[in-house]
Amino acid sequence: MKTKNYNTMYIISITLIATLGGLLFGYDTAVISGAEQSVQLYMIDNLGLSSFIHGLTVSSALIGCIIGGLISGYFSNNFGRKKSLLIAAVLFLVSALTSAYPEFLFFNVGEPSVGLLIAFNIYRILGGIGVGMASAICPTYIGEVAPQEIRGRLVSWYQFAVIFGQLVVYFVNFGIANGQPSAWVNDIGWRYMFASEAIPAFLFFILIFFIPETPRYLASKNKEVQAFNVLSRVNGSKERAQAVLAEIKESLSKKTASGKLFSYGKTVIIVGILLSVFQQFVGINVALYYAPRIFESMGAGQNASLLQTVIMGIVNVIFTVVAIQTVDKWGRKPLLMIGSIGMAIGMFGVAILAQNEIFGIWTLIFIVFYTASFMMSWGPICWVLLSEIFPNLIRGQAMAIAVAAQWAANFFISSTYPPMMEISGGMTYGFYGLMSVLSALFVWKMVPETKGKSLEQLESLWGKKDKKSSEEVSQGNIWK
Repeated sequence: MKTKNYNTMYIISITLIATLGGLLFGYDTAVISGAEQSVQLYMIDNLGLSSFIHGLTVSSALIGCIIGGLISGYFSNNFGRKKSLLIAAVLFLVSALTSAYPEFLFFNVGEPSVGLLIAFNIYRILGGIGVGMASAICPTYIGEVAPQEIRGRLVSWYQFAVIFGQLVVYFVNFGIANGQPSAWVNDIGWRYMFASEAIPAFLFFILIFFIPETPRYLASKNKEVQAFNVLSRVNGSKERAQAVLAEIKESLSKKTASGKLFSYGKTVIIVGILLSVFQQFVGINVALYYAPRIFESMGAGQNASLLQTVIMGIVNVIFTVVAIQTVDKWGRKPLLMIGSIGMAIGMFGVAILAQNEIFGIWTLIFIVFYTASFMMSWGPICWVLLSEIFPNLIRGQAMAIAVAAQWAANFFISSTYPPMMEISGGMTYGFYGLMSVLSALFVWKMVPETKGKSLEQLESLWGKKDKKSSEEVSQGNIWK
């Protein structure tokens, strides 16, 4: 890869700013890991509510994520990728402050009530809408700006930002709780955890003003001069910019179905949805949301469990870097299949230990092996593929559906974890192991390889390909 053919510093700078949306995604979804037990004591146990309500409260932001995913296509298509990210940044900021102080305007501190619980969940849902929008638009933004030779690597940085955000908040949560009595954490500390998100949210809001709109969105709105200017800066060459713009215009000129969702057939939509669903059904967010509680169940104290979560976060960062370094060399499919096998081994290991009520270092090893396998594969590569497989005419709509499906699956898995664990820990982790096996079969049979192709070239994978025989599809011939 010859990065000297591109305006490397410009590409890196706008990519890093866009990936702040991923950092906030990770920060917002993982901040609950340090605060959920305090929230449970304050607003669940004091009201005598069930574990199901607890699960819904922990996962309430995911309702917003589903909404944000669904509306992301409308906002990105009508207001642009850049303005939509600004809206997401505002939602992050408002949610951080109000989740930290849910009594704002209507309630008194220290007086839990059903109304306060509802208000807290509404504020978490607002942040979730921001997460849902960012999770659809940030990868789309990077994918539409990045040169094809390094697109996989650049979009993978989005997932790195997600897990880096999770790692940062693990450190923040640990730093807030470390050395403090449990009573202080349960009274005040959890509020600091939520409020801390306001800092990166404000930074994201400011920096978005310094990035351009994507050339593909500009071209879709007949702003070809602006699109050409962005492409020229990205590619460092007017000749190459002109060639890319010609490809984009040719793609957008296909008006046979006027950009309707099924313009390119149903297969591309189904593949996008299943990529999203499998990324969640393998159980990764259970490990993220409930990590401290899982480690405490092994006998670790509150501080020890938070520290072990930090260790897991460091492992996640390391193995996401592995994916970044290999995605444009090995391709998307090999990494996904290797990761699926690793996740299955990790989850089946945890399931066997849990079924036999064995907790200790081996449980930690299997969980770390599982999360490492996910972070080198399904974590970043799912976002890479979602940013690549949808044609220009339907990208906003299709991405919105795929991301909404992902958050719906995330909500289902996260909210059902507490009641499932009450039935059987072995069964719960065994289910996630089974989903890991099925994810490998799905990739083998249905997912195309997209390495090294432009977004416009990838459109040839779809369209009339749905008319191919099921035998051709199962043999993978249409993906070659």
